[in-house]
Amino acid sequence: MNWLVVGAGDIAKKRVIPAILSDKRCRVAAVCDLVEARAAELATPSGARVFTDLAAALADPAVEAVYLSTPVFLHAPQAVEALRAGKHVLVEKPLGLNAADAQRVVDAAAGARGRCGVAYFRRFTPRYLHLRELLAAETLGQVLLVRMCYFSWFNPDRDDPKYWRVVPERSGGGPLSDMGTHMFDLLIDAFGMPTAVQARVERLTHLYTVEDSAVMTMKLPCGAQVDASFHWNSKTWSHEFEVVGTEAKVKWHPYDAGPVLLTVGRETKSLDLPGAANVHAPLIADFVTAVESGRPPAITPEQALLTNRLLDAIYESAWKKTVIVP
Repeated sequence: MNWLVVGAGDIAKKRVIPAILSDKRCRVAAVCDLVEARAAELATPSGARVFTDLAAALADPAVEAVYLSTPVFLHAPQAVEALRAGKHVLVEKPLGLNAADAQRVVDAAAGARGRCGVAYFRRFTPRYLHLRELLAAETLGQVLLVRMCYFSWFNPDRDDPKYWRVVPERSGGGPLSDMGTHMFDLLIDAFGMPTAVQARVERLTHLYTVEDSAVMTMKLPCGAQVDASFHWNSKTWSHEFEVVGTEAKVKWHPYDAGPVLLTVGRETKSLDLPGAANVHAPLIADFVTAVESGRPPAITPEQALLTNRLLDAIYESAWKKTVIVP
């Protein structure tokens, strides 16, 4: 599969291109970025073509698949353009700035010749697959609580390449859009769409426009409660996920690394469930296999749309100061 990588930032450089090159079924055929030198830096090692114009890159007959590693506000329009050009498309998360934006991709993918997937790569991690096994085996008993927490410090200068993340018209939101969407995707996939949301979304510390603090409670279809908080205004750090049931609980802290703690009754076991060295590699492998076999990718636009709908409900709840049904 010949790939066009659009956007030559850190994700493309550190994860996406190495993941593509690690799959023997793939090669990087082209790199597109508004800054030619930045695209050339990533394209040169693999002999890929360099583009600064997406339409020209999509017109290249050598390109079969497109990976969009651009800022969020470009995800939907670029995905629609690539799908209309007949390419297979894998889009960074979230799918759009909001649910209406994401819906454009869902509609375009429905009638497209190419496959379309979304890069919620944590679906492939061993710790998440372990959670699904626990739920299927009813090891946890009745699920009572899902607790999610993320906090760090993020306050970029205007000349920082990542400044777009604090501009709502470009990012869709702050820590909710950036890290929250990854965690919401797993929540929805494991437990279904929350049936009620109540949230406070605020700026407590920084001067940028997006939120730096968000707390919320949610209700799941099984009746369990969700307690979640996301912050960009603490110089300490935490990233954790916990599912508590009547019989057992499982905790990831840190969320992406280290041991998984499984407690059954009063006994706690530490489980070593390391993920892939490059977290994008399983995502790329699944997408290529999906195209080859004619099945949908693991994370479809329809599934990713649910995360955008939940994010919209969180913001609406905070704005209206009431409970919202997503």
